[in-house]
Amino acid sequence: MVNIPPLSAIYEPALDQGLVPDFLLRRGIRYLLSRRISQLASADKTGYIKGLKAREDIAEHTKEANEQHYEIPTEFFKLSLGERMKYSCCLFEGGAKTLEDAEVAMLTLYVERTELKDGMSVLDLGCGWGSLSLFLAERFPNSKITGLSNSSSQRQYIMARAEELGLSNIEILTGDINVFEMDRTFDRVFSIEMFEHMKNYSALFTKLSKWIVPDTGRLFVHVFAHKTTPYDFKTEDDNSWMAKYFFTGGTMPCEDLFLWFQQNVEVLDRWTINGQNYGQTSEEWLKRLDANKQKAMPILVKTYGEEAAKMWYHRWRVFYLSVAELFNYQRGEEWVVVHYLFKRR
Repeated sequence: MVNIPPLSAIYEPALDQGLVPDFLLRRGIRYLLSRRISQLASADKTGYIKGLKAREDIAEHTKEANEQHYEIPTEFFKLSLGERMKYSCCLFEGGAKTLEDAEVAMLTLYVERTELKDGMSVLDLGCGWGSLSLFLAERFPNSKITGLSNSSSQRQYIMARAEELGLSNIEILTGDINVFEMDRTFDRVFSIEMFEHMKNYSALFTKLSKWIVPDTGRLFVHVFAHKTTPYDFKTEDDNSWMAKYFFTGGTMPCEDLFLWFQQNVEVLDRWTINGQNYGQTSEEWLKRLDANKQKAMPILVKTYGEEAAKMWYHRWRVFYLSVAELFNYQRGEEWVVVHYLFKRR
């Protein structure tokens, strides 16, 4: 019997050495996306959702998530992200000309959709490098902004940035959402692209509901999603590159997924944003990374080692390319961004 190597064993070495030109990379990514859509056509959505409810943990592979993204030196991400370090979809469709404009446009949209007012208490779950926390602390000086991060380096960055800006109304806590507990409630709870790292949404919403002020409190969730069908990122799949290197344990929600998890929260509103906004966001990240390659390489050497640095530079390029192609697919109507607004039951 002939032992045929997996597809990844054939193409990954070429990707790691930067041997595949971008136009071929993009074609290959689009081909894999078409395969994914064909697979989703026969997926058991109801069974998948039941499986999520039965998962043991709220989040899985939190250690890998930190290693793949959030404990990499902040200096690296400064070379590709916008000024506000928003590591999530930005909003271009309103006429934003630059990545910085698009960052602010999306942050402003969060405020509008939650009707956030100065003086309200805010919890920012999975706060990243503080794009939302710092924005709200500046805009609402009478509000106390609390962020929760799984990354100590991100906390250090945010608090240093807050000191530079003279902001005293912000605090950042570190913890694993699986075990983190606190006896506090907030007028507004935000989660921006954190739910994609979660699994048992029943347990997650049960926990979050306790942190929402009864009656008037609101939970706002921003996720990326497939339009119809949720799925896992599995490292054992033949096409497992993204799961292996950037999204171990990740979930691709679908547009209506959280309508199935309303035992402790109630959906008040939902909005869909065309995926091309994320496509353009990631294209901008890629342009900036390429423009800053000479600055990026020493950081990657320090992070991954001399031999692996070049390989990881190409992996980060492929990651940004993949995100761009995913959300631009079918004119941004196949994979989208979804905003949810909940209240506590």
